Amino acid sequence: MTRHIDWPENVFYHCRIPGADRDAVLLLGIEPNLRWRTFGEKIIGLAQELGVEMVVTLGALLADVPHTRPAPVTGSATDPKLIDELGLEASRYEGPTGIVGVVHDACRAAELRSVSLWAAVPHYVSLAPSPRAALALCQRLGELLDTQIDTSELEDASATYAEQVSEAVATDEETAAYVQELEQRVDALEEAEQLPSGDSIAAELTRYLREHDARTRDDDEDDVARG
Repeated sequence: MTRHIDWPENVFYHCRIPGADRDAVLLLGIEPNLRWRTFGEKIIGLAQELGVEMVVTLGALLADVPHTRPAPVTGSATDPKLIDELGLEASRYEGPTGIVGVVHDACRAAELRSVSLWAAVPHYVSLAPSPRAALALCQRLGELLDTQIDTSELEDASATYAEQVSEAVATDEETAAYVQELEQRVDALEEAEQLPSGDSIAAELTRYLREHDARTRDDDEDDVARG
């Protein structure tokens, strides 16, 4: 047999938006390991060359949300006018960042409007792709672009995803009780016509990671003690 290296790549695609007076340029790829500033400059350079008016990034984060409910989406932007127009939030995050933060900072420096959308994914199924989160992001993106995105395949995949995860959760009483608690929390928020803010989801994520780290350290200490 012969073998070859399959190099990872970042690819730009162009598409027309039906019924809209603008086109879209899509970037699909992976986060580079090196030269983030150069990577960001390349993206901004191409955006300026093509006359891009707004940059939108899509991502997901782990949070205390149930898989049986639509994935909540939070958005942030650095342009005050854009924040008001789209009903987003000003980004107040301070701490470590990834390539998304680098790209948005490059947009800010180039005075290019940018939006960051994040869908919350249940942390107890973090290893499985979440079509429910992808569906929520596409729906929110459609609102930003003022167009209808065909999400029929994602809707079918979301239903299958919920069924499969529910079957797995049902095999563990503790997890099932936890999911039920999350569902009750979401239902209470909906009844009060309140949606979790970006800050609350970030706080939940921080709390979960802190507790996870603590449990990991305890397990490591137990292993050392037994060793």
